[in-house]
Amino acid sequence: MLPASRRMGMADHPHSGLATHTTLLEGSTTYRDSTGKSGVLLPGSVEWMRAGGGVWHGGDARHGATLRGYQLWVALPPALELAPAESQYVDASRVPSIDRVRVLLGSHGSVESAIAASSPMTYLHVRLEDGERWRYEPAAGHDVAWVAVNEGKLHVANAVLQREMAVFEEGGEPIEVRAEGNVELVIGSAAKHPFPLVCGSYSVHTSARTLMDGEAGIVRVADALGPRGLRALS
Repeated sequence: MLPASRRMGMADHPHSGLATHTTLLEGSTTYRDSTGKSGVLLPGSVEWMRAGGGVWHGGDARHGATLRGYQLWVALPPALELAPAESQYVDASRVPSIDRVRVLLGSHGSVESAIAASSPMTYLHVRLEDGERWRYEPAAGHDVAWVAVNEGKLHVANAVLQREMAVFEEGGEPIEVRAEGNVELVIGSAAKHPFPLVCGSYSVHTSARTLMDGEAGIVRVADALGPRGLRALS
């Protein structure tokens, strides 16, 4: 799983063997994908793209505008890595929240995400005020966890993070944090992926053979879209 916070461009591109989860924090962009869906993503909205055996997606930001958000790549298990592609787009109003926490995947407290993850996982978008303390308890069976800080300073595990990402040592211990300034972050935990990671330029699979099959699926989708590609869907 590869979380990232960056200024993003969304030129048309393919994936296979993985799922991508994108939450938009600033700006807006159109979206389109080879499952036939298209529309506009606004701040706070979420895209979930399970690429499976091959998908193309992309979009266009307003010219000159800043587009900012987080994207998480999730490796799929063998049963799903070559399955038909699926996509889901969730407006900000449909992303459930509790207190200062938006639930992007999995559950937190009594709140559950609108998206069904492909493996046991929790992924949260959290805002904290200066001096506020917060405790995250990974779900039973989650043995990997990470945090990425987009705004402010976060005191955690005897370190101070500012516009940084950290991966915690394996285990299911609670994570205690303290905000310095107003802090915005994403934090997640999951059951460790129990399969090999075999990577291509846009793909993550469990074997060289399924990587080859996934990349062949990408080519088939491109051929089916024709010379205009995804532009034909806009």
